[in-house]
Amino acid sequence: MSPKQGEQTDFEQRSDEDLVGLVSEDKELYSYLVRRYESRLLRYIVRISGVDRDDAEDILQESFINAYRNLCGFDRERKFSSWIYRITHNSTISDARRRKVRQRHLIPDVEAELVERIASDEDVARDAERKMEAEEVRGMLAELNERHRDILVLYYLEQMSYTEISDVLHVPVGTVGTRLMRAKKAFRKIIVK
Repeated sequence: MSPKQGEQTDFEQRSDEDLVGLVSEDKELYSYLVRRYESRLLRYIVRISGVDRDDAEDILQESFINAYRNLCGFDRERKFSSWIYRITHNSTISDARRRKVRQRHLIPDVEAELVERIASDEDVARDAERKMEAEEVRGMLAELNERHRDILVLYYLEQMSYTEISDVLHVPVGTVGTRLMRAKKAFRKIIVK
């Protein structure tokens, strides 16, 4: 049942959840899901871990392998995107534990984007009146704990909803709101130092 050239467009148009169901019949269709998510997940890995591209690609490959092995456990009533982000998040954290040293920096353009998005939030905007250099931002983000940095990246850079973040981090939706509020507060304290 491997896709023929004319069928490729059809498979590209299918929802993630439909493709997951079809992968059990034809494992080659998993490549559509990989292509759909690989660049976003690679960027996400770098944003939350600070590893170089080669290491991020290794983590990404491990994440896709883990996801493939566990496709039968995926609940098709839920969003595949949240599920694959959770697997990737867990793989990234596991990799950091294996290394026992977590690099506490992000690439400068990502940091600037994060600050801009956080600063555009009405609550934070009052306290972030001036533009910051990437160097300053890197230092500020390094001061945040992992929990705060992760939730800011998911919300502001990955633009996930509270429900999606809840699925990724495996915490209740109410906890997402609380953590986000605390992360913004922690970030604000660093800004006004």
